[in-house]
Parts: sequence; structure tokens; C-alpha cells
Amino acid sequence: MDELARWREEFPILSRTLYMISNSLGAMPRAAARSLADYAEMWATRGVRAWEERWWELAGELGARIEAIIGAPAGSVSMHENVTTAEAVALSCVGPDAEKRTIVCTAMDFPSAVYLYKGQRDLGFDLHVVPALDDLSVPGERIAAAIDERTAVVCLSHVLFRSSYIVDPVPVVEKAHSVGAMVVLDGYQSAGIIPVDVAALGVDFFVGGCLKWLCGGPGNAFLYTAPWVKARTRPRLTGWLSRTAPFAFDIDATEVRRDGMAMMNGTPAIPAYYAALPGLDIITQVGVDRIRAASTAMTRRLLELVDASGYRSVASRDPARLAGTVAVDVPDAALVARTLNARDFVVDYRPGVGIRLSPHFYNTMDEIDAMMREIDRIVRTRDFAPGP
Repeated sequence: MDELARWREEFPILSRTLYMISNSLGAMPRAAARSLADYAEMWATRGVRAWEERWWELAGELGARIEAIIGAPAGSVSMHENVTTAEAVALSCVGPDAEKRTIVCTAMDFPSAVYLYKGQRDLGFDLHVVPALDDLSVPGERIAAAIDERTAVVCLSHVLFRSSYIVDPVPVVEKAHSVGAMVVLDGYQSAGIIPVDVAALGVDFFVGGCLKWLCGGPGNAFLYTAPWVKARTRPRLTGWLSRTAPFAFDIDATEVRRDGMAMMNGTPAIPAYYAALPGLDIITQVGVDRIRAASTAMTRRLLELVDASGYRSVASRDPARLAGTVAVDVPDAALVARTLNARDFVVDYRPGVGIRLSPHFYNTMDEIDAMMREIDRIVRTRDFAPGP
């Protein structure tokens, strides 16, 4: 923890705020402002020439950094505007048929993703939503039990956003592949906070984003596509970035790139890429193994204080099943969360689980203690910040 403290100065918000909501938006690295200024300077001085000088291949540059973090082979990651779009690209590689037409997902997946899955019913898919247990967990074995010969795709979260429960994808992948189904693993809440090796997991697709634990800001979702998937299929949701000769403007062009950009579609959000580069570099330098060790220590301390105060938490007490967030349910939790934010103790609130506390490698044990003292004080005094 002491060794990681030197990174605090790279994140300006930490000097004025107790920032503990990296599972929603990671703190901005100081270098991100300089990187965005570089983008503006290139646009101002090079104009349209910036495309050929860097911008056109920037998605591949970003993808390579992400590949190193998630254990993906070179040329397997594509960039997208958000995870819903990335999952839509993955699902566009699959179609329903008479024998295989079911999509399996869980009730604890992020709603935006579930809306997408429900939309696939218009294409002829059926949807099987696996319910959660009472503690809001969905064990991998429970998902695997829902897979049968009619399953075409299994979509699941690696880490559940409400409870931070780590789902073991191994039994899901084994069962899905045994019946010829594909697996889309949502790693938005895992990449950057727990070690991930997509090649070892054997998933067909892995989606995530730089917004949260990778400290890269919005507009930077990514999609890993396994080599065996790319070898036998291509997405219906596609565009000119995927073609080998995009500037031929040939509407009949079918030859696609060999790298991750083969899974991309239209013109990308270049400023977002510039914003993401510094965070990815920092995460790579720090190392996810060290981040995981620090996170485990801080979430353990949080749970000790939560239990000592008598509050409820759905967080797993098994460190192997808990990622980076501890949800704390206190009386008037929504009001407490609003009050904390008004006083620069930055958290968020989710119905059913309470206040989410998500320390990252740049937080400290002193901040853990200060956060819980402030929660205790607000609960005890009911000194809520004014609001609507």
C-alpha cells in the first residue's frame, strides 16, 4: 500500500476529494489533460492529415494496450463507443436457427445489456434469464445448469455490478462449448481490478471499457474476439473501418482487416482514445496483480468496519468471490449517499444494496477509515445535506 501511494499525485481529484467510486468512473490521470491537448493540437495544426498520420490506427494502438492487460493475443481487441454496442457486435456474429435459438443471461447483468438481449427476440431468439440467489449472487454453476442443446449464446457478467460478486466463468464456458454455444463475458467490472486472462478462460467474446477501473474516461469500450470466432464468422453489425481498403469506397468490398479492427464499424471517437491512453499506461505500470492485492486489503478493512457498525452488506466475505466494491446498506442510504457526495466523500447508491464504496490502488487505508467514520456520523446525527 505504501509503495502505491506515490501514484496519488497522478490523479488531481485525490488532493481535494475522498474519491471512492472507481467502479463507476475512475479518477482522471493528470496526463489525460495533456493527452487531450495533444489531440487538439494535432487537429488544429494537421487538420484532415491527422487521420493518416495517427488517428486511423489509434484504435489498434489502444487495443494493443488492452490486450496486454486482459491476456488477449495480438490483434484481437476492437474499440467501440460503449459496452452495449460492443455486445451488439458480438451478438451480430450469431443467428438463431431451428435447433439453437436461446440466449442465456442473468438477472444481475447490467440493465443496458439485458435490454439488448431482449431486443434479440425480434430476430427469433428466445431469452432465458437466470435468477439470482437471495444474496444477489449468481454462481457460475447456476448459469451452467441453464444451458442446454437449444442454447446459442450465453451472456454473463464476470463481476456483478450491484454486489461485486465474481462469477466463475469456467463451468459456463465448459458447458456452453459442450453444446456448441458461444460465450460473451462482460468484464466491465473486472478488467483493471482483478487479474483477467481471456485466452486461458477460453471465452468467445470479452467486453469491457476504460471508463471505470482502467481510468480512461467514457467512449472507450472494447471487444475481444477469440481467434477461432474470427476464423469462422464475421459480424453483421460492421462498417468501413473493418475493410482493408476503406478509401476505395466500394460498397461491394468484402475483404476485412486481419487485426482487431475487423470487428469495428463507423468512424471512431478519437478524443476518447486520447483520454484513455494515460490510464492504460498507469495500470500497466502498476500491474493488476498489485492492484488486486491492495484492493483485497481495502475491501477486507471496509467489511470489518461495516460489520462492527452493524450495517448490512451483500458483499461476499470470501475474498476469492469479491471484486473491488463493498455495498453498504444503512438507514436512509440514498440520503446518506447524497450527503457524502455533497461533502466531497464521493460514492454512489444503488437500490437494493445501498452505498457502493469502490477503493482503487490510489486510495489508502486512512481514507477507508475516514469514509466509514463519516457514514457513521451521518447515520447517527441524520445531518443530511439539503436537496430536492
